[in-house]
Amino acid sequence: MANRETQQQTQKRILILCVDRDGDIEVKAGIKTPLLGRTANLDGAVALALKDPEEPDANAMFEAVRLYDRLYDEKQPEETFEVATISGNNLGGVSADRKLVVELNNLLESFSANEVILVTDGYSDEAVLPLVESRVPVSSVRRIVIKHSESIEETAAVFTKYVRLLVDNPRYARIALGLPGILVFIFGILWGINLFYPGTIYYYGVAIVIVVGGFLLLKGFGVDRATKDVYKWARDYSPPSLPIQISNYTIIVGILCIAVSVYLGVANVNINVAPAANLAAWLSMAPRVAYYFITGIIGLLVAGIVIVLLGRSIRLYFERDTRLLRNVALIVSVAWSNWIFVATANVIIHYYNVSNAVVGLNDPFFQNFLFTIIVGILIGVASVLLINIVNRSAKGFFTKKDAEKPDEP
Repeated sequence: MANRETQQQTQKRILILCVDRDGDIEVKAGIKTPLLGRTANLDGAVALALKDPEEPDANAMFEAVRLYDRLYDEKQPEETFEVATISGNNLGGVSADRKLVVELNNLLESFSANEVILVTDGYSDEAVLPLVESRVPVSSVRRIVIKHSESIEETAAVFTKYVRLLVDNPRYARIALGLPGILVFIFGILWGINLFYPGTIYYYGVAIVIVVGGFLLLKGFGVDRATKDVYKWARDYSPPSLPIQISNYTIIVGILCIAVSVYLGVANVNINVAPAANLAAWLSMAPRVAYYFITGIIGLLVAGIVIVLLGRSIRLYFERDTRLLRNVALIVSVAWSNWIFVATANVIIHYYNVSNAVVGLNDPFFQNFLFTIIVGILIGVASVLLINIVNRSAKGFFTKKDAEKPDEP
């Protein structure tokens, strides 16, 4: 037993680790990482090379497999080798590094290496090396750099490849094409507005600048791809059930009513209240401002809230949700609040206009205000009692919904 523990302690478990920081193996080849084992890495490298024969990460994976085969043939009795590949994502930066760390930790749980031979394409060594060294010692780093001929044809091919990368990769296109496209597009518009330069060549120049700028703008920000995605979404869109549609439409209508009511309240104040010269004058006119704002906003505001609650009630009815009763009671209370706010506004403007008026029960404005408050309280109490009665009498109607999910507070 002691000899076995000593052997495990002296055993060298060496992991040959290939790192694809920009996530090309997942994006291009559609292969989920991490990859552990010679077969998985070889199949992944072949798949990536078939998708993009010029991909440096495929060459790095082949090198990792080749290095594994060579070291496996030369291994000592106390050595155990394994080959693996981890990848980040095409966003780069912190997001890619965090994904690399998660995959590395998962690998170390499957193969508890005490030494790592790092294989990269040489581009991201400075970012990847500290992440690996902080978890397991790195004994060697193998950098794979693709060799290119110095001939003009090879140089042109490489240049074309990177130009295509700038155009097709959204990560780089926003900067390389999007920003210059905006600048050229704006320049063309400004040039078109200025009719100082005579001659027809001027209009050709304007057309070229606008067309080129528009193309760079659309291509750089992926408007063409976004338009295609919107078309696919509209084609495959499946509308929700009718109750949900009714609820959504009433929410939209209610929000529009509320927004318009705020505008009407402000407009009512501007029409009936003259602008004040200073803050003290505004404070002195605060009751008038409050009166005209409340009378201008309250009708449509209450209507918008009732419409939203009504649509929600329809949805709750079809879903057989017990919250339907509370929602109906809330509609009644909100509807009655219209008279409460109107009575409040009348009391405010009355005592503002009559400076020597005394608040008392004999004042009809004050009596109307108390009446609306008392009726509102009675409506609330009656709603609670009615909810309990209806809930008991229609208990079977809500049984199905209550069994599916617990009642929310």
